Amino acid sequence: SSKVRNLEVQSADDVAVLEDRIDFSLAKTVSKMEEKLERGDLPDCLDDDIPSVGHESGAEAQIRFLKAKLRVMQEELDSVVCECRKKADENQNLKSQLKGTEEENTRLQRTVGTQCSQTEKYKMLLQEANKKSEGLQQEVIVLQKVLQ
Repeated sequence: SSKVRNLEVQSADDVAVLEDRIDFSLAKTVSKMEEKLERGDLPDCLDDDIPSVGHESGAEAQIRFLKAKLRVMQEELDSVVCECRKKADENQNLKSQLKGTEEENTRLQRTVGTQCSQTEKYKMLLQEANKKSEGLQQEVIVLQKVLQ
């Protein structure tokens, strides 16, 4: 078991470990498998497809352990790939939502621009109407004086 631990430490240097992820269980799973290996409780299915190394039980144990570790890592990889695909789908959905929001924003900006120009137009019409009204009031005053 000490050989297996040393082998694991050496190979762990080449692997990125995600210790801060709550749902990442590779380290726990490997630890549990080491404990089982030390007790000799590993299931027989780990011997599948493993060539016999002879009568050296240490080498066979290492092979079983490494094969089990490989399976666990493959499951974790599959999980991460699945999560990555989900994130990519979510990213794509968010991109389409962003595009829709940008299109709506552009439409609303055009509407605001149109309304601003209409407001300016109505202000000009109001000023012209006020001038005309003042002119007519002056004319009314002159006509009233003429009538008196």
